[in-house]
Amino acid sequence: MFKNRTNVVYKCTVRLLEDLDVLECEFQPNHRGTFLLDYVCEQLDIKDKDYFGLRYVDSAKQRHWLDLAKSITKQVKDVDPLVFSFRIKFYPADPFRLTGNAKFMLYQQLKRDLRHGRLYCSAGEASALGALVVQEELGDYDPEIHVGDYVAAIKIVLRQTDSLERKVMELHQKREPGQEVHIPIDEFMSIARTLETYGVDPHPVKDHRGSQLYLGINHSGINTFAAGKKAQHFRWSEIHKLNYEGKMFIAHLSYTDKESREPKKHTVGWKCGSGSACRYIWRCSIEQMLFFTLPNSQNASVMSGGGFMRGTKFRYSGRTEREILTESLNALRQQHLLNNTSPSKRKANSVPATPSSPQGDLAEIRYSSLPRSTMSEPMGCSNQINSGFLQDSTIPLLETVSEEARRQTGLENNGLSDYYFRDSFDHSSSESGFTSLTDNRIGHRLINPSHNPPLSITNQASSNNSAAVINQQNATNNAKTAKRFSILHAFVPSFIFVVIALIVLTIFILESESEMVSPIRDLPEMKILKYQYYQPLKDVFAKLFINQ
Repeated sequence: MFKNRTNVVYKCTVRLLEDLDVLECEFQPNHRGTFLLDYVCEQLDIKDKDYFGLRYVDSAKQRHWLDLAKSITKQVKDVDPLVFSFRIKFYPADPFRLTGNAKFMLYQQLKRDLRHGRLYCSAGEASALGALVVQEELGDYDPEIHVGDYVAAIKIVLRQTDSLERKVMELHQKREPGQEVHIPIDEFMSIARTLETYGVDPHPVKDHRGSQLYLGINHSGINTFAAGKKAQHFRWSEIHKLNYEGKMFIAHLSYTDKESREPKKHTVGWKCGSGSACRYIWRCSIEQMLFFTLPNSQNASVMSGGGFMRGTKFRYSGRTEREILTESLNALRQQHLLNNTSPSKRKANSVPATPSSPQGDLAEIRYSSLPRSTMSEPMGCSNQINSGFLQDSTIPLLETVSEEARRQTGLENNGLSDYYFRDSFDHSSSESGFTSLTDNRIGHRLINPSHNPPLSITNQASSNNSAAVINQQNATNNAKTAKRFSILHAFVPSFIFVVIALIVLTIFILESESEMVSPIRDLPEMKILKYQYYQPLKDVFAKLFINQ
């Protein structure tokens, strides 16, 4: 018995950007990630849903973004309890591109980043941002209500001090009263967008020296931070390829040297805490790069990483930012054209119909005014029939020939099976000379079914045609078998030879001390291959030979 899973309903909790706000959601086993995100955005009245995502934590405490194109149940098999976090996934370069509740959600996300230390800034910037947060939450300063240390109840930054709170209160008290609610929100996002850590979710990594760094991936590219300051910045236009091997996240760069103006290539690698964390950083980087650089999602190709044996493939799904902006621009143009319609045109359209201007739908008028061809007439209703052509015979309607109809018309005995019809479409007419003869004879019988040829001629033709079909099928099968074996015999030795040659060449590069191969030997990929795969295998074989 098969278990009916259509009636199974899963329940999950979605945490919103405010910690105390949650949504209880339900989904079925066949639902994909986009179903859950659409439901949350619908409940929050968010139109620009492409910038948002749902994140969860697996049993190994590793974070993941919910893939919108895959089944929910397949992604969260070991997650218990099932809790998702609704977050901004793609921070736009201009936060004012978002509208309505999406813009307010971005503001809440930036407040959360500041509160948890991800939006790193100086003390003066933190004070200015804190005063705007207080203005948005408490409103204008009122000396009768806001007494004492009234800012202490509001969590603004990760490490909140008394001096910071005093500075925030001072700036809040100086603000002009009577401002609209959106003004402090706009000012907050205007300051936040200029910070180096805007839109950055820091990932802890180590460089080739073992120094602690943090990777930040946003709309501009990949950034590295050391001690709270930006150390390196690699733009998306400079990144040629992204890959990972084990715990090593690798970026292949292609740029133009500022001094020599010559194109150069460089490879940078960072060591992550675990293999799953490295794979997560690689996927985040791929998604950020494609979302902000691709013209449309149809141009997205399948991205692969992780090596040959334990690789991962990923295909981007969803719209890109350029698609979103293009759609918004087209909508604005359409609205502009509608608003700029001249009054004379509107007046002309409102004139009542006259005998010279027939009434009715515009599409019907345009269609009826076009000359019609007799080729659009249904079969059996053309002018040729009206003039007396084929008056004694009627053309039947085109319909599917069933097995019973084949038996009645004698088509079943001509040796043409369904397999032959399927196989004949895969070959040219020169390879199947029997097809045209058969099609003509079938068409003749469909047009004039009352015509019955002599029985002896029919039997003879049927036997000859059956023999021809059998011979052609045997020849085709023999040709396919010979082709399959010849390809197999040619491919296997070539593949074995290439594998052996690559193994010998790799051993030579890893074991040789020649300066000719030192650039290849010093690549991060070769170092990973040596220390994670080659050296352990070498030690195993050495122990085996010593024991023997």
